[in-house]
Amino acid sequence: MPASAKTFVWYELMAPDIDAATAFYQTVVGWNSQEGGGPDFRYSVMSAGEKMVAGIMGLSAEMREAGARPGWLGYIGVDDVDAAAESLRQAGGAVHRPPTDIPEIGRFSVVADPQGAVFMLFKPLGGDDAPAPPDAPGQVGWRELYASDGASAFDFYAARFGWTKADAIDMGPMGTYQLFAAGGVAIGGMMDKPDGMPRPAWLFYFNVAGLDAALGRVSERGGQVLNGPMQVPGGSWIAQCMDPQGAMFALVAPDR
Repeated sequence: MPASAKTFVWYELMAPDIDAATAFYQTVVGWNSQEGGGPDFRYSVMSAGEKMVAGIMGLSAEMREAGARPGWLGYIGVDDVDAAAESLRQAGGAVHRPPTDIPEIGRFSVVADPQGAVFMLFKPLGGDDAPAPPDAPGQVGWRELYASDGASAFDFYAARFGWTKADAIDMGPMGTYQLFAAGGVAIGGMMDKPDGMPRPAWLFYFNVAGLDAALGRVSERGGQVLNGPMQVPGGSWIAQCMDPQGAMFALVAPDR
């Protein structure tokens, strides 16, 4: 068990068209953007106010030919990327990219849990200022894992990152929706994926002020609303969407 619970520290979108993706999420979520990367590598850094939230990088034709698809990935902060990757591998996960340094940024590894859901391990260089409140506009307000077997997926992540069970919600024929907490605070949920979902994956919910207006922006900018709006326990409103380049994302708001 880790000495302290770990959590998500960064989010990244892989998209064929960086400029189009940047413009879409600026409009829908309200993010600001600035250029990152370097002369040979474009990277769009997205911020909510003064807090950096996510990055957008290009998905090349070669990457797509190798099987990569547009999508959002989450980075989980760890104390030692190499040790975390090896622990994950020994527990049945996959290391798709071995631990690698990002000059002046940190060290990361691209991995997958034993059921195939991809995520990142990350250790930043230096410290960071206090995180924004989890319900602040433009932040990631919720994280959701669709697993082949939700119960065993929870055990895997709990052992790696110190997550604990919070409430469990009976979803009827859809099974149990298990909330998980980091440091005593619920940060997401896990459930068995629907039969029509091709593979296990993480889904991330971006905070917006009002859901109906945000869904209008999704449609106006060429995205699709796949499910919702719906109200969830606690009173928030959510919807699951797809951006114009095929990446899944979700929105959460305190009201419609």
